[in-house]
Amino acid sequence: MTGSIPEFTVLGAGGFVGRHLVRHLEARGITCHAPARDATGLCERPLGHAIYCIGLTADYLARPFDTVEAHVGLYARLLRDAEFRSMTYLSSTRLYDSGPGNGVESVDLPLNPLNRRHLYDFSKGLGEMLGVTCGRDNIRVARLACVYSDDLDGDNFLHDTLLRAVGAKRLVLDSNPAIARDYVHVEDVCAALVAIARGGKQPIYNVASGVNIRNDQLFALIEASTGCQIETTGAAPIAGAPEIDISALQRDFSITPRRIEDALPTLVSSEAAQAARQRTAS
Repeated sequence: MTGSIPEFTVLGAGGFVGRHLVRHLEARGITCHAPARDATGLCERPLGHAIYCIGLTADYLARPFDTVEAHVGLYARLLRDAEFRSMTYLSSTRLYDSGPGNGVESVDLPLNPLNRRHLYDFSKGLGEMLGVTCGRDNIRVARLACVYSDDLDGDNFLHDTLLRAVGAKRLVLDSNPAIARDYVHVEDVCAALVAIARGGKQPIYNVASGVNIRNDQLFALIEASTGCQIETTGAAPIAGAPEIDISALQRDFSITPRRIEDALPTLVSSEAAQAARQRTAS
């Protein structure tokens, strides 16, 4: 890439979404630079359309300073000093979880500094705010729902449940059956990120399927696809998560991501699922 300007630079290419995005771009012949997370000189070369995928999810409470640096510190330096055609910051629809049940981009986000779990929300929200207020008009935010992939790569609840269920007769999960989540396929996410970077018209876009599915509904689909009986030992029912509004994504880019119930047969028949089935049988 020396001496040339890539159309895209993926920051955080070693993470789950980042590495899938690099594959997505390369498969379409789109020039892509994927620097290491600790690479120097990021502000010394044009980045093209930069996608900021750097972040902490599972261990953010154990690493609060790293979380703030990943979600805010490095991002702030790039906004201030880097040269780019556009910058798209990956955030999360988790920011809606404490709200009034309205998962639309313009809704106010209630955050509580006494709630330790809101460290993630505060830091992502601050990253979003920096982009909106830094004075550059080529900044976009993509709030992602729960992302999954056909290869079941990456550590998340859906992948883990599927890999444990294939080839098994019975599975007991310590999970609340009433919890509802929006699941979005990583290829739909990648297509949306490219579209947002190239032609986003508003500062924040929800990238989701637009449909929540409760754990008990999800488990029923997995049971039907794998033959594994799933039992739960979770607590009493809780309030459902807000449904995510994807009308802006549909309006501006004609993108309607696939639903998890349509994708499950492919997930169950994937190479990763087949390998899990063989491990269970041996």
